Amino acid sequence: MSQLNSGEHTSDTSKKQETQSQESLKNPNITLRFMASPNDVLLAGSQGISGGRVLEWIDKAAYACAVQWSGQYCVTVYVGHIHFMRPIESGHLVEVRSRLTMTGTSSMHIVNEVWSADPRDGIFTRACDCLVIFVAKDADTQRPTPVPPFVPGTDEQFRVMEAAKTRIDLRKAIEAEMNVQTYDGPSDAPRMVNRFLAKPTDINWGGNVHGGTAMEWIDEAATACTMEWSGEQTIAVYAGGIRFYKPIHIGDLIEVDARMMRTDSRSMQMSVHVRSGEARGGREKLSTAIHATAAYLAMDRDWNPLPARQFIPHTEEDKRLAEHATTLRNLRSQYSPLPLVHAPNHQHID
Repeated sequence: MSQLNSGEHTSDTSKKQETQSQESLKNPNITLRFMASPNDVLLAGSQGISGGRVLEWIDKAAYACAVQWSGQYCVTVYVGHIHFMRPIESGHLVEVRSRLTMTGTSSMHIVNEVWSADPRDGIFTRACDCLVIFVAKDADTQRPTPVPPFVPGTDEQFRVMEAAKTRIDLRKAIEAEMNVQTYDGPSDAPRMVNRFLAKPTDINWGGNVHGGTAMEWIDEAATACTMEWSGEQTIAVYAGGIRFYKPIHIGDLIEVDARMMRTDSRSMQMSVHVRSGEARGGREKLSTAIHATAAYLAMDRDWNPLPARQFIPHTEEDKRLAEHATTLRNLRSQYSPLPLVHAPNHQHID
C-alpha cells in the first residue's frame, strides 16, 4: 500500500511539474509576416489594401495568439480602438504583431499592431493598431473555459496591461449606450444593405464564420455606402468597436446593413449591423450577430481628405442616432483611456 501511494505521489508530482513546464513555455506574443497581394485590394485604383482585409489579418494573428496561450478553441467577442494611420500598398511586406496583455477567467485581451515596409528599403512603419478580446471555449460544451493567467514580467507589459484596464469602463459605457438604440424606424439616412449566404470558404477552425471575414463584410458595405453618398472613394480611419453576439454558420442568410448616423466637417460616422439566420426562415427571422461603428473619409484623386457631404437627419430616429454618434465620441473623450502602444514609427528589417 505504501509503495502504491508513493508511486501515485511521484506520478502526481511528475504531472504537476510537466504542467508547470508546459505553462512556462507559453508565449504571449506572435508575429505573422507575409506580402500584401493584389487580391487584397478592394477597389481598382485604390491607394492601398482595404481596411476590412487589414482587420481580417489582425483577427487571424490575434486568434493564433489566443489559441497559443489558452490551448483551446477561441472566439472573437470584441474588436475596438481601431486606428488606421496610413494605407498599405500591394507588394509590401506586412507584419501583424499580436501580444497578450491581460487575461480574465476565460478572456484574453490582445493588442495588435500592423506594420509594413517596401521590401526594397526594409523600413517598417506602423499602419494600424487595435485591441481584440477573445474567449476560450470548451471543445465539447462550447462554453467559456478558464485560461492560464497572464502575469506581466516587464515594465512595458505592466504598462500595457494598465492601459487595457482603463478601457474596461469605457467599453461598458459604450455598450450601454448602444443597447438602448433602435434601428427599425422611419429613416432617410444613406444606407447600403448586402445579402448573401455564408460560404464554406468563410469558416474558421471551429466551423463558424471567421471573425475577420465578417469584419471584411462590414467594411465593404460601409465603404459602398459612403462612396455612394460622397461620390468619392472613401477609406476607414477609425472603428470604435465591433461587438460579436453569436456565431454565424455555413449556409446562413447574411444581411450586412450599413447606415450613416452623422457627418461632421470631414468624417462620415457609420453604424453597421450583421444579421444572420437560417435562410429558410427568411429575412424576418434574422437576428444581430455583429454590430460595429466606424468613421470614413472621402479622398480626392491625390488621396487628400475632402470635406464631407453633409447628411441632415429629418426623422426622429435619424436625429436620435446622430445624437448617439456624438455621445459615443464624447464618451471616448470623457474616459480618456491610456494609449495601448508606444512605439517608434519606423523600424528596419532585421
